[in-house]
Amino acid sequence: MGFLDVILGRSKPVRPDLDQLFGLPSAAITLEAGAGFTPTGLGSVCFASVEGGAFGRLQSDVRELLDADTDRGGVPVEFSLDGYGYTWLLARQPPDDVAALVNDLHAVNTLLQDGGFGPQLLCSLLGFHEAAGRSLALVYLYKRGTFYPFAPLPGAAEKRDNALELQVRALLGDDLRIEQDLSRWFPVWGAPGLHT
Repeated sequence: MGFLDVILGRSKPVRPDLDQLFGLPSAAITLEAGAGFTPTGLGSVCFASVEGGAFGRLQSDVRELLDADTDRGGVPVEFSLDGYGYTWLLARQPPDDVAALVNDLHAVNTLLQDGGFGPQLLCSLLGFHEAAGRSLALVYLYKRGTFYPFAPLPGAAEKRDNALELQVRALLGDDLRIEQDLSRWFPVWGAPGLHT
């Protein structure tokens, strides 16, 4: 960063670090012990869709990579489009195998990034729930290289449990690089992998 950048208040963007995703298995243990939330076995990756043959081939490669587990009883990967035109890829693993799910999410992000589609990557999330019926997602912001918790209130139309989100932020501060700017804790209403 140059002298003018400092004077003008510009900052250098954080370089995405996909290896941050590998902190999720230990965060899942901390989350279960400290707040009673357990993994759902669902995770997703969100990216802006791009037209063209190269992107279509990449989606096919992603499907082939993750659907390979179907021969061993796994569930095929699902693609969906949200109301804003973003593509969501939903991956599934047994709830007690967070490491395998994280490996799948990392592989998808890496394929997209290495294929030149890094700028289209938005976020990845890992779903959690608790016995009382509340849902929670740990969301990784690709462009920031940070995580934040997202906790929709059960049965409420697009309302968040801010107290729970702040509790989770405090709980996971040693496990994950938490996004400090709360205005970047974007809601992901209805995201695949997040059951409300």
